[in-house]
Amino acid sequence: MSIHILPPQLVNQIAAGEVIERPASIVKELLENCFDAQATHIMIQIEQGGLRLIRVCDDGVGIEKDDLPLALSRHATSKIANLDDLEHVTSMGFRGEALASISSVAKLTLTSRCENSSHGWSVCSDGAEQFFDVQPAPHPQGTTVEVCDLFYNTPARRKFLKSDKTEFSHIDTVVKRMALSRFALGFTLFHQQKEVLKLAPALDLAQQERRVSSIFSSDFIDNALHLDFEISGLALSGWISVPTFSRSQTDMQFLYVNGRFVKDKTIAHAIKQAYSDVLFSGRHAVFVLYLTLNPTEVDVNAHPAKLEVRFRESRAVHDFVASCVKRALANVRPTIVNFGELPTRSEPESEFEPAQNFAPRYQQQSFNLSESESNPTGYFQPNELPRETPKTFDANPNLMVLGYAVSHLHGIYIVAETATGMVLVDTHAAHERITFERLKHQYAEGKIATQPLLLPIKMTVTKAEAELAENSEHFFESVGFELNRIAPETLLLRAQPALLQNSDGEKLVRDVLADLIEHEESYRIQTEYNDVLAKMACYGSVRAHRILTQDEMNALLRELEQTERGGQCNHGRPTWVSLSTQDLDKFFLRGQ
Repeated sequence: MSIHILPPQLVNQIAAGEVIERPASIVKELLENCFDAQATHIMIQIEQGGLRLIRVCDDGVGIEKDDLPLALSRHATSKIANLDDLEHVTSMGFRGEALASISSVAKLTLTSRCENSSHGWSVCSDGAEQFFDVQPAPHPQGTTVEVCDLFYNTPARRKFLKSDKTEFSHIDTVVKRMALSRFALGFTLFHQQKEVLKLAPALDLAQQERRVSSIFSSDFIDNALHLDFEISGLALSGWISVPTFSRSQTDMQFLYVNGRFVKDKTIAHAIKQAYSDVLFSGRHAVFVLYLTLNPTEVDVNAHPAKLEVRFRESRAVHDFVASCVKRALANVRPTIVNFGELPTRSEPESEFEPAQNFAPRYQQQSFNLSESESNPTGYFQPNELPRETPKTFDANPNLMVLGYAVSHLHGIYIVAETATGMVLVDTHAAHERITFERLKHQYAEGKIATQPLLLPIKMTVTKAEAELAENSEHFFESVGFELNRIAPETLLLRAQPALLQNSDGEKLVRDVLADLIEHEESYRIQTEYNDVLAKMACYGSVRAHRILTQDEMNALLRELEQTERGGQCNHGRPTWVSLSTQDLDKFFLRGQ
């Protein structure tokens, strides 16, 4: 069979198969062009879920008359000119194939007018043309792309589409995702000639949070922490949910890298790790995060639909994101304020503030951490609680967020009076979190104890794994393992961390090597450490039905107020809930 050159339309249709999965894919490509055109408002009109019509209008800089035919040609773009430009892409669209691909599977009309033109110009294409007829057309400054009869010439592709309602739901999701990437732009979305979404430009934090609320829900913002970190050329901002606000799936996780919505395994793992000891099993955090870094440090050309990126220093990015999220979650604790400063709320709401605003009005009372002969490790003994109230303790509940202990209900819940109502604290969950955080600090400050194995374990591995283990010997040593290469494909495990003496050391080493090969990093050992410390904290915390004295309860409340991640136990359950006097009044119909 002879080799021959494919016709232009077929070439474009092959390209379209990579980037145009459904109508929503077209909307994404067209919106990206609007962003690059410096638009301030974008209008999207959809008919029949995008099958009959997709019209996207912007008020950007427009396209010159002579450039209109080029805009419909494959690999023609104004965004890059050479390889250097490709290595630091700052625009959304840069390949110059979107419009050509779209026109090969639909009937496309491109109309545009620049600022210095008296009128607009229009050009039509169905993907087969090589020469375009540009005609004058009335049009305000900006560009309109009209896509009609999608997949009219590729009926096989059309059969794979879902109902109009389903296809529009995908378009709606894309528009909302894109709207969260450009707060300064206004968006209006119509379906079947009905306005279904209208977003005004959001220029300050309050307006941005209103936009997030309109897209996610007000519940998210009410239960979200705002992030804004920057260090060494990396910046992370946005919102993450408090651990008690989570979902059973990852559908509300929006990540933007340099303004581009992406799905990235490195950052997803970093966020998952940051939530590891505060999120209930099987639940997922909700977030809208914006990572900004030098364009030369990220490859945005790693996926046909530009939904994935590659970082030059993936480990640095991972550790930065994980650290930022951990710091934000660590600051989730009650805010101490005076009664006169308390905001009036018509509904119960927990107040969370950054750590720098945390101003305790009392001397911190720590649990008994002294070592003894029966406690050589220095860790908490089971059921240890302070016996005395702190000497500077102020019984005025106006100065204490978790209030003043009144009773230990059923030996499980502490009932406390606060300035605005009452608080219920799960004694075991609260003590468990306090103990866990103390254990983590103690362990991080001390040298990792190593336990020699009675019988060293000989491990047969691949040559690549053996070389990696040999090169990573210092890493394994730093985390408590003694691992040596004794043959080209044989390792010998001589010792493992004392804290993990009951763990399967060989399996852990193999898992770590697998991680190092795939990701050039591993966090399995730290995860194992945290799991063991969490179990120790659970076993070493006060049990249900043990009646506490009032001094013990108050000391526990004061300690919880200053404990990082104090809002949840190690399993992700809440440690305390509050009821305002307004809530109590509603229960008894007071004032009605």
